[in-house]
Amino acid sequence: QVQLVESGGGLVQAGGSLRLSCSASGRTFSTYIMGWFRQAPGKEREFVAAISSDIRWKGVRTYYADSVKGRFTISRDNAKNTVYLQMNSLKPEDTAVYYCAATNRAVTEPSRSYEYDYWGQGTQVTVSS
Repeated sequence: QVQLVESGGGLVQAGGSLRLSCSASGRTFSTYIMGWFRQAPGKEREFVAAISSDIRWKGVRTYYADSVKGRFTISRDNAKNTVYLQMNSLKPEDTAVYYCAATNRAVTEPSRSYEYDYWGQGTQVTVSS
């Protein structure tokens, strides 16, 4: 089992920045594909970003939802068992609970929530207009 704990959420004004962190347990973190999802009130959970393992594959691959491209950046530090989501130029529509997710299986659709086996408890991000 893998345990994930998100942190870094909070209240920020439109145009501001936040950096979310997801700390993971387990010695095999470096082989996991990591993702970020978010869910706003009354809406379905949606994909935000994902990052591949540079242990399994040569070079790191990143994936982003169209709505966050150019504003959000996902990264990982395997030595710290942590994945980050740097969020810049935040908009009110970014307001949601953000969830960290992980899988150690091969992924064909990294934007789909069903591809992930482990989930964090979520952290609230609120962007005021």
